[in-house]
Amino acid sequence: MGLEIGGRDVSYIPVITTIALGLYVAWQCFRSSNKPPSKINPGIDKSKDKVVTSVNVEDVGDNACYCRCWRSKKFPMCDGSHNAYNQETGDNVGPLCFKKEKCSS
Repeated sequence: MGLEIGGRDVSYIPVITTIALGLYVAWQCFRSSNKPPSKINPGIDKSKDKVVTSVNVEDVGDNACYCRCWRSKKFPMCDGSHNAYNQETGDNVGPLCFKKEKCSS
């Protein structure tokens, strides 16, 4: 008394496999869409509702680069931490840089 597969029963295997694969893919899509979005800021000023950094343009000097990846140890200034972050995540974020133009008289 065992399971015997033969004849017409074998023709159902591709159909059942296709249905099972479709259900699995749909379940994976549904499961990943219910995840909360990942946080960009890993730990800078988490006690605040919103992190705001203000700098007077006159205080910038000749140039300044500000962090946009939220991984800098010198936040809000960029320390190049985005390089490791980009390699790890496949992202392409870089700093926001200000440069003072030289005036030619």
